[in-house]
Amino acid sequence: MESMNPNSIMDRLTAETVRSPVTSSRRRKVFYLVDSFNTGGTESQAVELALRMPASAYAITLGVLLAQGPLLERLKGSTIDVEEFHPRGGLDSPAGFYQILRLAAFLRRRGFDVVHAHDLWSNLMGVPAARLAGVPAIISSQRDLSQFAWYRGLKRTILRRVQGMSHVLLANATPIREALIAEGGFSPARLRVIRNGVDTARIQRGKRDRERLFPGAGSGKLVVLVGNMHSDVKGHPWLIAAAPAVLRHFPDTRFVLAGDGESRPAFEKLAEELGVRGSFEFLGRRDDIPDILASCDIGVLPSRAEGLPNAVLEYMAAGLPVVVTRVGGNPELVKDGVTGVLVPPQDSDALACALVDLVRDEEKSSRIAINGRCLATQDFSFERLVREVDELYSELLAQAARS
Repeated sequence: MESMNPNSIMDRLTAETVRSPVTSSRRRKVFYLVDSFNTGGTESQAVELALRMPASAYAITLGVLLAQGPLLERLKGSTIDVEEFHPRGGLDSPAGFYQILRLAAFLRRRGFDVVHAHDLWSNLMGVPAARLAGVPAIISSQRDLSQFAWYRGLKRTILRRVQGMSHVLLANATPIREALIAEGGFSPARLRVIRNGVDTARIQRGKRDRERLFPGAGSGKLVVLVGNMHSDVKGHPWLIAAAPAVLRHFPDTRFVLAGDGESRPAFEKLAEELGVRGSFEFLGRRDDIPDILASCDIGVLPSRAEGLPNAVLEYMAAGLPVVVTRVGGNPELVKDGVTGVLVPPQDSDALACALVDLVRDEEKSSRIAINGRCLATQDFSFERLVREVDELYSELLAQAARS
């Protein structure tokens, strides 16, 4: 999708209707909006939240800009309605503007109480449509540290105006909230932080079967990175560059990369050039992540930018010691030397040293793994996530009833 003309949407918001807010005698009607059903942190969190909100209190409809992706399987057999609003040609095209108007009419007709946009593109479509429809409670989201092109120049101005039209701008990590205040000019009162949840029970049901998943791995340590390969943002090149130093100390170590994307050929080429391709397993997209984690020994995520990564929560829930970069929300999960190891971003030498230390010091690895698992289980459950989201919806609807 390309940039929007600010006049194409903002200047049309001339009349906002006000409907009667929800009462406690019926289920709240909530509309979620995401970009797609591809496997990603934001999409996974939105789908899981939609499935886990109590059906006795909420009727959830899940809107999507493009109804494609493996997460559609998770919704099969559920009571969640899925509606597609695909802006062919971009949000600033006539077809894109039509979809915004179509969405506004849909929201008004169905009488939704809450619209919750979960990512950048759904903010740009969902928030203006919700304002046109007069939805009582509108939530926009930001789950990254503004590292993409849409956060620069005129696009940034458009996005900030759209986010400012929502009643609450929701972040999933404190550093994101702080950046939105310092750099985005938002009032602290308009910002909230609700951290991700992890399905600890699902992760902990993983079966350890190294020989089946990784034939010939033997007793060497398996270092796993779960992350999409659409760019270098998850740090794959720095892990590959760290591998020679790790292998000099522990030549039986193998590196397991779960995930796929258009950058995969470049990563494979880099491993070849550095002479470590035989120590890397490029698994592609996988549906058996719990089994993979149960069969590995160390989790790593050397991202150069992050929000609050699901992968690190899953590593912790699986009982793996973790090495992550000191970016975004990672320090909210990892207390250095206690629940994991923090290293500087884009620093392969520091990453290699941290991995060698964990391979060498099994007592330290075990202690960190236990602490991380306790943290994930106690503080990052989906039950906590559902409770905090429910409390936010209740607060916003109570405010709407008073206004």
